[in-house]
Amino acid sequence: MLSSLKIFWNSLKMALQELRVNKLRTFLSLLGITIGIFCIIAVLTVTESMETSIRKDLNSLGTNVIYVEKWPWDGGGEWWQYVNRPQPKFQEVRQVKDKVGSADAVTFTFSTSGRKVEFGSDYMDQVALIATSADLDKMQTIELAAGRYFSPSEFNSSSNAVVLGWNIADGLFGNVDAAVGKEIRVSSRKCRVIGVLKRKGDSMIGGVLNDDCVLMNYLYARTIVDERNWNTNTTILVRSADGIPTAQLKDDLTGAMRAIRRLKPADGNDFALNEITTVQGELTTLFTYINAGGWMIAAFALLVGGFGIANIMFVTVKERTNIIGLKKAIGARPGVILTEFLIESMILCMVGGGLGLLFVYGGALIARNMFSSFQIGLSIGNIILGFSISGIVGIIAGFIPAYTASKLDPVVAIRSN
Repeated sequence: MLSSLKIFWNSLKMALQELRVNKLRTFLSLLGITIGIFCIIAVLTVTESMETSIRKDLNSLGTNVIYVEKWPWDGGGEWWQYVNRPQPKFQEVRQVKDKVGSADAVTFTFSTSGRKVEFGSDYMDQVALIATSADLDKMQTIELAAGRYFSPSEFNSSSNAVVLGWNIADGLFGNVDAAVGKEIRVSSRKCRVIGVLKRKGDSMIGGVLNDDCVLMNYLYARTIVDERNWNTNTTILVRSADGIPTAQLKDDLTGAMRAIRRLKPADGNDFALNEITTVQGELTTLFTYINAGGWMIAAFALLVGGFGIANIMFVTVKERTNIIGLKKAIGARPGVILTEFLIESMILCMVGGGLGLLFVYGGALIARNMFSSFQIGLSIGNIILGFSISGIVGIIAGFIPAYTASKLDPVVAIRSN
């Protein structure tokens, strides 16, 4: 054990001496390793952060919820197959509740953009108006920064109560707490603010709620805008009851919607049943391809870096030939010489890998301040992976020079210049 630590210590000193004495040569040799580790760890870090953020947003939309819509999320088929489909209607909500026993809750929503919100002399343009019936909070996670959500009585009447997105409340009032209880005008109609949504940031997948929206109950919203307009998106959200698989709910919902719309057996569906699991599967495939691309780029860079390390180790062996001869003359075994050079090669590679990880960390700090949609962070697992890859490349690249050094004849090596 003591001898192994001594070999490692000597190899570490030799590697650091190589870095100190031949700075430019060593840096150029390590550049390939640095680029390779930077490529693969940067790709893994970004994709992991993106995937974590997107999956968090998807889970907030409800993993056991079916979205009845006009357009499918998977993009299958041609646009002309869907353009003439009818939009889901509010009247269909009651029929779905009556016909689908596997449903625990059913909600209708519609959204439209380009609305004007005013408070006194201040106003904000291009605001999204989102209308909903009861039970949206059962479908999705709704977090409030101030105030409260709608009460059941407000859904059953044409109450003008609204919940504002964070940006709208902050832009009009400067303080989200100050927004609660105030009267505003949405498309020139009076509304009373009862709550403010918790800040979400720039979501990568959108969703029903965001920071630039005004949420109100459907009965009042339809007095402001007609959901039958071409630029209005309507959706029926259906959540499965406890213990009911989503697949069963989807089958029941398909039969119910066909009956509601009186489709003949030979007719195709004129609606789309979308679910979060479909998007999650596509995301997994997408990120797999992205990671594979990162590994391919990194492989070429690591190959070049490996040749660079092998070259510097051959030069190192040449420069220390007489020292190697002296060591072998006083009893150093070939295995000791081999181990010393392998450890030195591995340390050099890990220094290059450490530089690559340092660049990734710096890039993550910059990106974290630039983007609010997701937080990029260099995980401990990726740090360990980066150093592990560096060490393996160092061992592979340094093996032939180390083996050559271990096989030198001591007499010939001592006489060499």
